[in-house]
Amino acid sequence: MTQDYKNTINLPQTEFPMRGDLPKREPKWLADWQQVGRYAQIQERAANRDKVFVLHDGPPYANGAIHLGHAVNKVLKDVVVKSRLLAGFRAPYVPGWDCHGLPIEVAVEKKFGRVGDKLDAAAFRQKCREYAQQQIDLQRTDFKRLGVLGDWENPYRTMDFKYEADMVRALAKIVGNGHVVRGAKPVYWCFDCGSALAEAEIEYADKVSPAVDVAYDAVDAKALAQTFGVDAGDAIVAIPIWTTTPWTLPESQAVSLGGELEYALIEGPSRDGHRVLLVVASALVEKVAHRYGIDGEAKVLGHVAGQSLEGVLLKHPFYAREVPVLIGDHVSAEDGTGAVHTSPDHGVEDFVVSRKYGIETLNYTEARGTYRADTPVALDGTVIAGKHLWKANDEIVELLRRRGVLLAFAKIEHSYPHCWRHKTPVIFRTTPQWFISMEKEGLCNTALDAIKHVRWVPSWGEERIAGMVGDRPDWCISRQRTWGVPIALFIHKGTQEPHPDSVALLEQVAKRVEQGGIDAWYALDAAELLGDQAKDYEKVLDVLDVWFDSGVSHFAVVGQRPELQQGKASSYHVMYLEGSDQHRGWFQSSLLTSSAMFAKAPYNDVLTHGFTVDAQGRKMSKSLGNGIEPQDIMKNLGADILRLWICSTDYRNEMSLSDEILKRVSDTYRRIRNTARFLLGNLDGFDPAKHLVPVEQSLLLDQWAVQQAYDTQQAVMAAYDRYDFPEIVQRVQNYCTNELGALYLDITKDRLYTMPTESHGRRSAQSAMYRIAEALVRWLAPVLTFTAEEIWQHLPGERSESVLFETWYDGLSSTQGSPEQRRYWADLLAIRDTASRVLEGMRKGEQIGASLEAKLAIHADPAIVARYQPTASELRFFFITSDVRLDLAGGQPADAVLTELEGADVWVSATVSDAAKCVRCWHRRDDVGTHANHPELCDRCISNVDGPGEDRRWF
Repeated sequence: MTQDYKNTINLPQTEFPMRGDLPKREPKWLADWQQVGRYAQIQERAANRDKVFVLHDGPPYANGAIHLGHAVNKVLKDVVVKSRLLAGFRAPYVPGWDCHGLPIEVAVEKKFGRVGDKLDAAAFRQKCREYAQQQIDLQRTDFKRLGVLGDWENPYRTMDFKYEADMVRALAKIVGNGHVVRGAKPVYWCFDCGSALAEAEIEYADKVSPAVDVAYDAVDAKALAQTFGVDAGDAIVAIPIWTTTPWTLPESQAVSLGGELEYALIEGPSRDGHRVLLVVASALVEKVAHRYGIDGEAKVLGHVAGQSLEGVLLKHPFYAREVPVLIGDHVSAEDGTGAVHTSPDHGVEDFVVSRKYGIETLNYTEARGTYRADTPVALDGTVIAGKHLWKANDEIVELLRRRGVLLAFAKIEHSYPHCWRHKTPVIFRTTPQWFISMEKEGLCNTALDAIKHVRWVPSWGEERIAGMVGDRPDWCISRQRTWGVPIALFIHKGTQEPHPDSVALLEQVAKRVEQGGIDAWYALDAAELLGDQAKDYEKVLDVLDVWFDSGVSHFAVVGQRPELQQGKASSYHVMYLEGSDQHRGWFQSSLLTSSAMFAKAPYNDVLTHGFTVDAQGRKMSKSLGNGIEPQDIMKNLGADILRLWICSTDYRNEMSLSDEILKRVSDTYRRIRNTARFLLGNLDGFDPAKHLVPVEQSLLLDQWAVQQAYDTQQAVMAAYDRYDFPEIVQRVQNYCTNELGALYLDITKDRLYTMPTESHGRRSAQSAMYRIAEALVRWLAPVLTFTAEEIWQHLPGERSESVLFETWYDGLSSTQGSPEQRRYWADLLAIRDTASRVLEGMRKGEQIGASLEAKLAIHADPAIVARYQPTASELRFFFITSDVRLDLAGGQPADAVLTELEGADVWVSATVSDAAKCVRCWHRRDDVGTHANHPELCDRCISNVDGPGEDRRWF
């Protein structure tokens, strides 16, 4: 009669569920963390650590729900912070928001109209403040749902009165160091913003523009022709220009030529029966002739250097205005005609060369893109005053055509600067603005030197930002908006120069702003600070560029918050982590302000990540219908799945996401979770305080498993240090799948299930699994933040409330092993791989079902046999077969498979066991049925059930 041995088997037991059910469980974890103040607990326990790591949060803009890019950014930051905690750092994380600027103004304008419609300026700013706070609350909920731990209840906001005051103080420091200048310079101007833009606010996109060649007739045609040694007679002599911005022609005040370029006088197309001679760059004669419809080869009458044409007077194409020929270094013979129409109102090079010749601006264009009312009427009566620049293009082209000076016309598609907020074309517009000078006090060189002392991840970031800083113009920091921190300077009404005591006055303003916010500046009576001088000065009402807002956060946040200070710690490290667009944005504005204030970079490390795209590499957008929202992923799969995708993807490039990719990530998560569950299940009844076996007293296989965990931990720690998160995910996944799932856990099932509960062999395996689980949960904690905490709660033994209270596990063996030991395992694992192939062949041939139905024979030379002979009695457990025989090889055995080891050949063969099956351990052994009391058990199971228990030393 069959006996029931179920109660003698130690089957795994754990309350750790197989299914993650993350969308339901994660919110409960969040609620628990909120209730106990988990972030504060972590910081309290880390308060006395000797190293400080500050990941300074680049503030997202407080407008709209978070998208996938936000999730990538915040999760990467969270992974860095948590890994630094585990590495023994004090790692505070203070999230922040960028709160001033145009998008918030636009949102408020849509509801209340522009300033003066329904609200005065102060009320309008209050509505902006309220709107920004609503957006912060919306975004904060989703950021927390991602599992990102930080001081969410005390973030920094650029609209906080203290922050606004510190912005004024930062400006004072930069003014005091001589970097701030005022002047009328060409700046990018957005009609939709109604304001100047910084270089960082520009992106390039294709635009279709009218390309025109326009003849500027010479005032003295004969004299100009004579310069070429040509008698022009009654011919019209003109210098043609080429431009894609006909709307700039009303403000054209000169034509620039290249002094070193050679120019040719050629026969051009006749005009109203008159002969026309044209001056063009010699290198462009053929292209120009083709564009003007000149048949055959253009007739060249003479050549001169551009320098000899300096000062020649030309007629404006439709105004009674004479314009001179200037010589400019910016002119080339690469395209066009070699002559550039010049308007200091609308181009940097134009402005520079005009200033050299004493030509001032005309300022015909208004902030919203229309021509001023006093814009002159054309000679034929055409009126463009009041018209928008873009719409005036066609009228100006027709005006040129009517006047006979339009030599060629085409529409071209070209790359053109656009406002990165409105996605609309911008112009260069020369207006009085405030600038941080790149050259006046050597700021460019200071910043370039600071770049060299920063660790850039990836390394190409250094070259990229150095190129941008080296080539950038002065930083225009003034904006003509309502919702922003004022450039709180007093300027002299006559000279327009700042007050000589500006630095001290800015501090007085800052104190008032700290109490009442930016409205304190607008409400301030100048006499309060200037006394009798107030009548001579006026307040600047421009506001600071929003890049200045976030750019001084190194001063207003890192430099002010007590928890972000170095204190008594021996080391101090600051990291910035943002998308790759921030080399021209926050990374650069922070670098420039810090260099201007303190002559150094504000960060030690800068990490850059790419943007999210779909599986085909397309940018995600609503119009394409290919967007995947983080809220949907968290709702359907859980935040840990989203986090795992972010960390398993190479963030240094574009990051692809699709439903199929998420499915694969979910499969990876299940493998990791199942591994953790198996470990926890087999730790049932294990108390590390009582049962933990020292590594050196553990079975040989357990020592190997712990050593593998140690090696993996070293690799994982190193990968966290270099921010290589895909390497971490791959390492942990491979360890769970290969070393554990396909090997160690599979082998130790027999020992864990069948040996007596208190036996050394079983406790040895449990001890190894305990150490592995303690290490594994820490490896996972920065990435799978919810799952790691769940695992932590199910681990046995006395422990703290959170895995993030801990550091990397130090209970793994650090013994590297002798060469002989490593050779022992390498060869044995190679033989096992061969044995697996042999057994798989038998399964496919339907000779066996489970591997325990087979017995192995290992045929090897005497040295190999001698090496494994001491463990021969237990090798069957390692190979998971019912028997293993070590034989001396005597030629190639029949049906054996070769394993080529270093310096030796080993042959593996297998046969079907004809022994009886033990009903308890399922091994097929000849000793089954030899004991009257337990006729269905093998000897070792009888010992484990009724006797002292088997003695296992190796496997």
